Amino acid sequence: MTLPALEVRNLSKRFGGLPATKNVSLSVMPGERRLIIGPNGAGKTTLFNQITGDMRPTSGQVRLFGVDVTQLAPYQRAHLRLSRTYQIITLFDRDTLEHNVTLGLLGLRPSRWQMWRPLSHYGDLSTEARRILDAVGLSHLADSLVSDIAYGEKRRVELAMALAQKPRVLLLDEPLAGLSNAERATVKQLIAAIPRETAVVMIEHDMDTALDLAETVTLLNYGRVIVDGERDAVVADPRTREVYLGV
Repeated sequence: MTLPALEVRNLSKRFGGLPATKNVSLSVMPGERRLIIGPNGAGKTTLFNQITGDMRPTSGQVRLFGVDVTQLAPYQRAHLRLSRTYQIITLFDRDTLEHNVTLGLLGLRPSRWQMWRPLSHYGDLSTEARRILDAVGLSHLADSLVSDIAYGEKRRVELAMALAQKPRVLLLDEPLAGLSNAERATVKQLIAAIPRETAVVMIEHDMDTALDLAETVTLLNYGRVIVDGERDAVVADPRTREVYLGV
């Protein structure tokens, strides 16, 4: 029997007595492409934050490949090959693209990282960082400062940093947000090319583009799972129409 790559059981989080997520349960199999949808304030990013350990749930459980990680810190979950991007880009603007990706690689082996040692001394990681940047079409900007590149390119750097950790579960929080049509098409191709050994769970409001990438869909509203299942079935479900159109 194949264990789920990611399993969430009755996950709840309350803020000031109000539920941000309420008894959320879902199961993502290895290699699956899952889309999380819902209106603003539905609890999508809060759910991601609980899965990664950036936020502790009030109750419930998170499991990665059968391992209970509910009480583990984010870096410990990263060592179990969980990685993510953020809705708001979190990069080191005053550092180069290569160094940003190298830091992502270092996150997997903290015992070997000496913070006073220049990153240039980690030659093997530098080579790997440039390979990953090449995979997202940014090797020509490896020595550029993040502050000097375009917004769409920053989105690709963040994706490169997440992929640098060789994730088995990758969470993408609105990876297409704020991109032009051309940039959106580029990032969509990069996501589609992620190897099948990685399960991808994505939050996205650009439904037309996101549905092309998804096999299964979970609809959240007011912190609850409203519909969950195969893509076409969720799209056709009248409850989905009710949440988005109020009819």
